[in-house]
Amino acid sequence: MNSNNYEAWLHGKHAETCIKNLRKHDFDAYFFQNITEARSFILKNTASYDTFGFGGSDTTRQLNIIEALRKLKKTVYDHWETGFSPDENLDIRRKQVLCDCFFCSANAISLTGEIVNVDGVGNRTSAMAFGPQQVMIIAGINKLVPDLSAALHRVREVAGPMRARSLDMKTPCAETGICIDCNVPQRICRITSILHRKPMLTAVSVILINEKLGF
Repeated sequence: MNSNNYEAWLHGKHAETCIKNLRKHDFDAYFFQNITEARSFILKNTASYDTFGFGGSDTTRQLNIIEALRKLKKTVYDHWETGFSPDENLDIRRKQVLCDCFFCSANAISLTGEIVNVDGVGNRTSAMAFGPQQVMIIAGINKLVPDLSAALHRVREVAGPMRARSLDMKTPCAETGICIDCNVPQRICRITSILHRKPMLTAVSVILINEKLGF
């Protein structure tokens, strides 16, 4: 068995622990070996919905779900589309909170069963907690960390700087890779959301994939 196989085995064991604890916290949780398996499951289990919102997530877009939904003539609210005015972009973000099914990723998921996200605007963190009938959180194996403290650390020291860099934000972390808890106008870490348990009135499914996806 080569080192890649050992790594996949270890990731699988971590995922098993995480899935068990997420389910104990009332989340629906599933583990797939690759994005093809995950995409098939997701499209099958969201077929009854008509309107879909997408948070700012590279992970969900790597699965090409938006393209598949549009071919099915579904309504998609994606604020990453180009050509919108600021007011139109804001309207799309608001519609995400009231859509049938909302897709997003997570900045970190602990093996102990907590889901951590940090937002700049808040449309993602709002929709994850209340509004849509169904929330689908899709995350690569790279998002798994041992516990809540490690999840918060990952957001600050890993996800935040890389995300700011990818968005070409003028922040210290986008230049140095190190968070200094800045107050610059383009700071993207403004709202921290921790789902300790499934929100009372929102169905939340967590899809873990044994690939490294997103930030």
